[in-house]
Amino acid sequence: MSILNTIVEHKRKEVESAKELIPISSLEKMDFFERDTYKLTEYLASPGKTGIIAEFKRKSPSKGVINELAKIEEVTTGYAANGASAISILTDFNFFGGSVDDLQKARTILNIPILRKEFIIDEYQVYEAKAVGADAVLLIASILDKNQARSFAAKANDLGLQVLMELHEEDELEYLDEHLDIIGINNRNLKTFEVDLIHSVELAKKIPDEFFKISESGICTARDIVNLEKHGFKGFLIGESFMKTSDPVEAFASFVDSVNKIKC
Repeated sequence: MSILNTIVEHKRKEVESAKELIPISSLEKMDFFERDTYKLTEYLASPGKTGIIAEFKRKSPSKGVINELAKIEEVTTGYAANGASAISILTDFNFFGGSVDDLQKARTILNIPILRKEFIIDEYQVYEAKAVGADAVLLIASILDKNQARSFAAKANDLGLQVLMELHEEDELEYLDEHLDIIGINNRNLKTFEVDLIHSVELAKKIPDEFFKISESGICTARDIVNLEKHGFKGFLIGESFMKTSDPVEAFASFVDSVNKIKC
């Protein structure tokens, strides 16, 4: 069984337990559920921002522990202060060391969009995302069928959340529809966890220009950003490059400075 399949199987059990503990009716009564959300696309396109969705994650199945000492409040506010367009927060605990508590803590102190990065396989998780303060949700085409993807995206829209649909292969282009706000191309193969930036470029050529395109994973240098922008990418999801350092905020600030110098 692949790592991805293992994660999804565990997630099904996790979601069923969550439904019993906190039903949707309870999620709808939580403080953040009625808040007006920030539009991720607007912040990514803002001239005063970097176009970077800076990610907070403690570990991963492929790398193990990345940074277990980083504090969610310190790192996310530091990212925001240094020009991050948005923050991505892993909420999976078993494989990535995250939680919805991380997202809730960040929401209380941030005034930029938060993407809930999660393996969403049930509509319940979309309601949960809104309840804990997310502004956008990630849907992964490779773990959903088309009907599920369309249904979850439509529900997210109904709740005021934007949708980032993550693609890996050309045959997943058939998932594109009017409920999607952003198309993300993951350079990391979720079955093997190998990374190939050229994959983004080739697949992006087949995505209609009407969709807002971002590149995810494996972006390590300022030159990567500049090259990807030339191929139509308007956003970049980066996490591990910063989180693996002893000071993620300083690493992010230095990265942004390098990007700005290349563009000057």
